[in-house]
Amino acid sequence: MRYITFALAKGRLAKKTLSYLEQIGITCEEMKDPDTRKLIFVNEELKLRFFLAKAGDVPTYVEYGAADIGVVGADTILEEQRDNIYEVLDLGFGKCRMCVCGPASAKEILTKNEIIRVASKYPNIATNYFKNKKNQTVEIVKLNGSVELAPIVNLSDVIVDIVETGTTLKENGLEVLEEICPLSCRMVVNKVSFKMEQDRILKIVKDLKALLYEN
Repeated sequence: MRYITFALAKGRLAKKTLSYLEQIGITCEEMKDPDTRKLIFVNEELKLRFFLAKAGDVPTYVEYGAADIGVVGADTILEEQRDNIYEVLDLGFGKCRMCVCGPASAKEILTKNEIIRVASKYPNIATNYFKNKKNQTVEIVKLNGSVELAPIVNLSDVIVDIVETGTTLKENGLEVLEEICPLSCRMVVNKVSFKMEQDRILKIVKDLKALLYEN
């Protein structure tokens, strides 16, 4: 029996995923050691392997088959636009929204057919939304840090970013202007892996679904 390999997004998503997996009988004691320097963790009995990766890299590992299964936020999946993966399950945690945000005064320019400047960590999501859903021409400015700063210093008219509580926006005189889509943690599978290990992968998905319905 070959190993099935999981790539988990580091941080809260990985911890929550592992707690869900434990509840369906999938454990990996090696990962509980806070001092370990190992990169790959193995459950020999179940022939499963696990590794942690930056969220943005998880779809890449899955697309190229280095991981059979990946668990990461929907924002990353939408931004990375990988072809060779299936999204098989919404795990339901890590809920937030992808939104267009800015000062209240920016509402007006979102209704006009004018070129606007949009700052975002998610240029693909932003481009797709404005081009395909709003038919509005935009100039995208890619940022990696606190995008809320962009409209305050006039780098952009609006931003596209994840919103959880909206507190940071309010504290900086910004608000949600439009909602693009809801987000949560998702499980994705490599297409070839799904064909080769369909029964084992579907068993994991089925057990997780049953757990989610219970909760």
